Amino acid sequence: MRHGEIQQNVRQYINGRWETSATTGVSVNPSDTREVVAEYARADRHQAELAVRAAADAFPHWARSTPQRRADVLDRIGSEILERRDVLGLLIAREQGKPLADAVAEAVQAGRSVKFLAGEALRQGAGDSGGTRAVMRAGLQVDVSHAPVGVVGVITPWSSPLAIPATQVAEALAAGNTVVFKPSERVPACGWALADVISRAGLPAGTFNLLMGSGRELGQALVDSPQVQALSFVGSAAKAERVRLAATARRARVRLDTGGLNTLVVLADADLAQAVDCAVQGAYGVNGHRGNASSRIVVEAPLHDAFVARLRERLATLTVGHALERDTALGPLPHAAELARHLERVQLAQGEGAERVWGGETLTRATPGHYLSPALFLARPAHRIAREPLFGPIACVLRAVDYEDALAIANDTPDTLSAALCTQSLRHALHFRRHAAAATTLLNLPTTAADDAIDRRAAPFFSTPRTGYLPA
Repeated sequence: MRHGEIQQNVRQYINGRWETSATTGVSVNPSDTREVVAEYARADRHQAELAVRAAADAFPHWARSTPQRRADVLDRIGSEILERRDVLGLLIAREQGKPLADAVAEAVQAGRSVKFLAGEALRQGAGDSGGTRAVMRAGLQVDVSHAPVGVVGVITPWSSPLAIPATQVAEALAAGNTVVFKPSERVPACGWALADVISRAGLPAGTFNLLMGSGRELGQALVDSPQVQALSFVGSAAKAERVRLAATARRARVRLDTGGLNTLVVLADADLAQAVDCAVQGAYGVNGHRGNASSRIVVEAPLHDAFVARLRERLATLTVGHALERDTALGPLPHAAELARHLERVQLAQGEGAERVWGGETLTRATPGHYLSPALFLARPAHRIAREPLFGPIACVLRAVDYEDALAIANDTPDTLSAALCTQSLRHALHFRRHAAAATTLLNLPTTAADDAIDRRAAPFFSTPRTGYLPA
């Protein structure tokens, strides 16, 4: 066992107390499946009901708290996350598989986001008496009003086990809501670590609660509970649709983030080295586990072959290995089911006629883990690999005849969060900005650069809006 790596025993946090459960589970290190990262208590539906009731009971008091008090609490949380960034980063790397440098960066992002939201708590108190305003900074859309809605259920994924929940929990608390937080069952120790920090911040009992365990049971309990007035869900599109239907049927507010199918367009006049950098960062950074990852790369014909050759060379140099090894560029996939899913995608792509240029194979390392080499395909727009979000270390290159053809291919997808263009042409850059069917467009940057700027088009729900929104 490496220095500093310990097994943790983690429990639920309900109504200001750490609680055990009748059953337990374990999370293992995807870089070394022999290592147990945490043994965690698995909450049941009864404990979910207790957590919701505690949050409902705490709501009137927290809703009447002053903006200064909310800001002080959040600032303490953000400061402690930043102070413990190395320890938290190590935990993320061990439980999720993200390379250590990326994991520490996520902890820093989490701490900075919470401290920013502490400032928003003060700014909302200084605002005028009505309306909802959306504030954008560092990738955060913050809905600000003087009328919190009640209990917020926060259900978050394994892909960003600290930054996403820290931001969403802090946003809810900043607006005067109480929270029941359900992290992914794949990363319970990361969810517990956030709760551990929050438990020392001075919140009244019941204001924040942690439930670990089955998403099917606990997530459904939050979706069904009439005492949960708002739900935030980050995850797959299929699960998000089920959450939407169930929550809106009882008139609960809901916010969903499922990522999208994002495209990098490379024109013939692009700087080749820069374009390849954008592709590597945007498609394969942190194993493609980002909502803005560019799994589709559309390249204008004159540059196509040279681009593919150079990208293949770069992929061959990326070290896939243990998340704590210094030279690791890509860590393991977080669990066996995710590895199996991507291997199935590789087989499907080849079965449809896409040409595998590199990767897509399981790898053997010194420690047993869920290792997959980054995969690159040559595909056609009709192939499923080019039409479905991949959310992993797989990307495909599509050949375009010219700029107009490249733009048409890029726009022939639903739900695009970000699209990026590599070119030296100001004319094409301006045209792309106006006509790309994406929430955010970028120039000579990877699509994931939008993580710092994208408005995810989330409907306001943490604060009661005066105009413009009703639950579906």
